[in-house]
Amino acid sequence: MDLHLRGKRVLITGASKGIGAAAAEAFAEEGANLLLAARSGDQLKTLADRLRSAHQIDATTIIVDLRKSEDLARLAKEASDIDILVNNAGDIPGGSIDKIDEATWRHAWELKVFGYINLTRQIYAQMKAKGGGVIVNDIGAAGEKFDANYICGSAGNAALMAFTRALGGKSLADNIRVVGINPGPVGTDRHVTLLKTRAKHQFGDESRYKEFQKSLPLGRPAHAREIGDLMAFLASDRAGYTSGVIYTVDGGITAGWG
Repeated sequence: MDLHLRGKRVLITGASKGIGAAAAEAFAEEGANLLLAARSGDQLKTLADRLRSAHQIDATTIIVDLRKSEDLARLAKEASDIDILVNNAGDIPGGSIDKIDEATWRHAWELKVFGYINLTRQIYAQMKAKGGGVIVNDIGAAGEKFDANYICGSAGNAALMAFTRALGGKSLADNIRVVGINPGPVGTDRHVTLLKTRAKHQFGDESRYKEFQKSLPLGRPAHAREIGDLMAFLASDRAGYTSGVIYTVDGGITAGWG
């Protein structure tokens, strides 16, 4: 299926690894040109070089910390001509209410919650001025299947779900579509690190982390590319009547698995 993305300009935040890198690959395969943003440069440059060579597309990089208003403004200026924004940067830690202090909570939300909102505010205005666009928010299933041991993430994701639905419910008036994706467990480096920490605490042996995956649908987490492919489809005109909704990709966990 041709997604008609060839020549489109796509900004992906948190693009150096995990879901962001998988999304970059998916868009590159469709012929889209990329602006890849992250806080660290080496992995980002390697990814851009590989995608540029493999798919004959334009891939540029920018090092930014979306917690910083000056970096955010610099990114928005660099992205003045984009057609698609993929909000993906975030590193909210696990922990219960007694483990997450105010400083940790605010630090986490400055990137994933306010980072999404503030970048969207600027990019939305630019898209409106140029006649339209698409915004895809990578949120997380903890925003609908609440987890007291990931309370900062559950609350932040729920806020971003509301933000996505509220904005996307009216955005077609500006020829802009706003959609969200709620991945469940995804086999990224971060996912493995969290499971290894849990295995070390529970079993005294981090190498047993895969035991926690046995109870997942299909006995595995989602592949990052499964999320990236959905991002590319939702950003394409094949999904041109889709806005203000959240797609849950968790193998049925939220719907009652296990």
